[in-house]
Amino acid sequence: MIDACARQIDYIRISITDRCNLRCVYCMPEHGVTSFEHREILTYEEIVRLARLLAQLGIRHIRVTGGEPMARLGCLGLVESLSRVPGIETLSMTTNALLLDGRVREAHDAGLSALNISLDTLDPEIYRKMTRGGDVFRALSVIDEALALGMRVKINAVPVGGMNEEGLVDLAALARDRDLCVRFIELMPVGCGASLEPVPTEAVRARLAEAFGELREDTQKRGFGPARYVRPEGFCGSIGFISPLSHEFCGQCNRVRLTADGFLKLCLNHRAGTDLRGMLRAGASDGELLSAMREAIYRKPARHGFESEIDDREVRRMNEIGG
Repeated sequence: MIDACARQIDYIRISITDRCNLRCVYCMPEHGVTSFEHREILTYEEIVRLARLLAQLGIRHIRVTGGEPMARLGCLGLVESLSRVPGIETLSMTTNALLLDGRVREAHDAGLSALNISLDTLDPEIYRKMTRGGDVFRALSVIDEALALGMRVKINAVPVGGMNEEGLVDLAALARDRDLCVRFIELMPVGCGASLEPVPTEAVRARLAEAFGELREDTQKRGFGPARYVRPEGFCGSIGFISPLSHEFCGQCNRVRLTADGFLKLCLNHRAGTDLRGMLRAGASDGELLSAMREAIYRKPARHGFESEIDDREVRRMNEIGG
């Protein structure tokens, strides 16, 4: 599927729930979260139907997200169904990993080949504070088990000023002896993250270069997103940077999102998209759904507009949008 900006759209993030077992500071407020009612979210059968149609439009890579996807009962059954969709080449999951503890082999056997694990620090106390209650050792256990099973593992860390800055070098060092990617993602001014202090990519790079020496470009293909990778001397894995603010990558964006409540969302910072749940439950045919999705994707916004005035700026929290 080619959009109006001549970008090939072949990657979708499918959120299956807005619920989460944690309350990370940049994602959700500590108290007072109102979740979607169960009838508001897509059924697994509806998700698989849409995935089959999206594959016909050229989607080749699916990432299952939330909230925390493992917080929804039957998540791994959905993974198994999605792994059988003709045309889908890779199936991965973004997760905080805690609810995968003890279930990594089950996830692997269901067809999951890769994990993106949210991990902002190795310090147990800072991790507990940033996640508001998480146990970092459970996340680390899942990482080691996934690697032992041959799964691809990426760690996603969001540097936040005044919180986890001092531990970024230790976090990056996980890639020294493990074949994984540690990726630093600039804090985006969406939802709860808008009130926190971002740490620019260049500041992170400077810290890492001081600790590890030259950050040589890693040209090995590490996935289907916008990260730029480096590999210091002696590292088994890689370090990545995703910099939507300081190094905008909109011109190469290849993704769309399906929210848990069935909205095909075209850009993180725009409300633009189309309500697929409404069409599904009104009895739309496959042809009608294909036409609606094709038209929506063609109109994908050219730029995210984080630092501009846009008419349809997104106001929902990240757990409602999908990670």
